[in-house]
Amino acid sequence: MKPEMSEAALLDLLQQFERSGIEVWLDGGWAVDAVVGERTRAHRDLDLILRASDLDRLCAVIGPRGFTRQVGGTESNFVLANGQGLEVDIHTVVFDAQGNGVHRMENGGDWVFRSSAFEGRGMIGSIPVRCLSPETQVECHAQGYTPSEKDFRDMQLLAARCGVELPPSLRRPQRT
Repeated sequence: MKPEMSEAALLDLLQQFERSGIEVWLDGGWAVDAVVGERTRAHRDLDLILRASDLDRLCAVIGPRGFTRQVGGTESNFVLANGQGLEVDIHTVVFDAQGNGVHRMENGGDWVFRSSAFEGRGMIGSIPVRCLSPETQVECHAQGYTPSEKDFRDMQLLAARCGVELPPSLRRPQRT
């Protein structure tokens, strides 16, 4: 079983990136917690979105902390892990002239994050952080895979706390 990523470990990484001039946006469970303003569950990893042009600098910052690239993934989406089992899931984007973030997917297609996707803000503890907007988090979860129980819970939190409308695929199935 992978260890839990603590809030302190997350903030330490984010502060290192900030000091190095690397702008990152939280995605996944930590992004949900940030926009709702409280920690709602344990997190096994950290999902980050960053500019592809910042990737080498990010790896230089995180490498001395024991993080190495894991087998698999693509140049724009892969996992870094350290010897303690902490993982950072990397998703790179290239911004176009309109401020949209273009992410190259494993199948070679492009996922385009509208510029408004990067306007999300939240708090981890008392520290303000950038994250994907709640609407974008819902949009990303609604396509490409079958949601887990954790995903249903996270999306319901965004709906309840941020007023985001959930598509039918992200509503928990009614039990009979």
